Amino acid sequence: MRDFSARLATAEEIDNWDKHVLANPGGGNVLQSASFAEVKSHHGWNPVYLAVTGPDYVTYTLAIEKRVRGLGSLWYLIKGPDVAAPEDVPLVVNALVRFIRENRLRVFAIKVEPDIVDSEEVRALFTGAGFIKTFNLQPNDSTALLDTSPDSEQLLKNLSSRGRNAVRRAIREGADVRRVEPTEENMRTMYRLMAHIEDRSAARLRSYEYYHRFWSNFVAAGQGRFYFAFEDGEPTVGAFVIAYGNKGTYKDGGSKPKRSQYGDSHLVQWTAINELKDECGITSYDFCGTPPSDRLKDKSHPHHGLGLFKTSFSKTVTDFVGCYDFVVDPVRYRIWNTIGEKVARQIYWRRHQQPFY
Repeated sequence: MRDFSARLATAEEIDNWDKHVLANPGGGNVLQSASFAEVKSHHGWNPVYLAVTGPDYVTYTLAIEKRVRGLGSLWYLIKGPDVAAPEDVPLVVNALVRFIRENRLRVFAIKVEPDIVDSEEVRALFTGAGFIKTFNLQPNDSTALLDTSPDSEQLLKNLSSRGRNAVRRAIREGADVRRVEPTEENMRTMYRLMAHIEDRSAARLRSYEYYHRFWSNFVAAGQGRFYFAFEDGEPTVGAFVIAYGNKGTYKDGGSKPKRSQYGDSHLVQWTAINELKDECGITSYDFCGTPPSDRLKDKSHPHHGLGLFKTSFSKTVTDFVGCYDFVVDPVRYRIWNTIGEKVARQIYWRRHQQPFY
């Protein structure tokens, strides 16, 4: 029988965290990175760096820990664990539970969110192993993924006709799209552009301080960059993109309404994709969030407009399994699940005007 064992990462492993995460079976995830862990450490979460060893490989897993008064701690394996097969997720979690109990840690539940494609078989596997399906947290639990391995000419041909025509027209009409420096002015411009997104209310937008730290961390790590489109010298479209290993991610975006240049937002993405491909060697690009595949044409879905834009690059939507909880302490988890989580989220929002997760 396959078995895994868990331990805390060593100081050397933490110092080289990204190198280890990128060597995971699935190639790592940007939300398991050192840069992201540092961001969350300033917003109510404690990073816990874990190494879980199985018969064939070691997976390095970031758990962000939320301490809840009177209940103990919740571990959230944000976009993790990164495993070689779905069957390994319960084995990794069982190893973590043993580690928690052996070290008398007051963790009452482990929330997992692996990048495993959703299916009836995977759902049955997880529920059969004792996992409880809960609400999804990350926007790219359903997302458009683009294979960027073909050459640029073939890559353009692979886009939908709508996306391809928008890129070609923007190029033909001389749309001004550029990578810009990560200055304070450009970051504040980016934040203002994000406030215009049609499916995001101002209440859901995190603070500027949060984004500033996030962007600065990934820029400093050599992984993040900004792209703007300009009209009459004024930025009208913005994107922050990340190259983490061989994966590109369209992390943040925004634009001014009622622009005159057709295809400028498509050209921003096209420029970013090709530069990340040529300069960073990405082989895939995550547009980071669409409606689920079965609701892509549902105009009532809050992400309908963004879904149309993103699927003009990648024609299909990938649905991941999303979030599942594994109960470590049934009594404390029951309190958390019935009232504790709701109260904790409300208190955190009142104090910080920011999302709990």
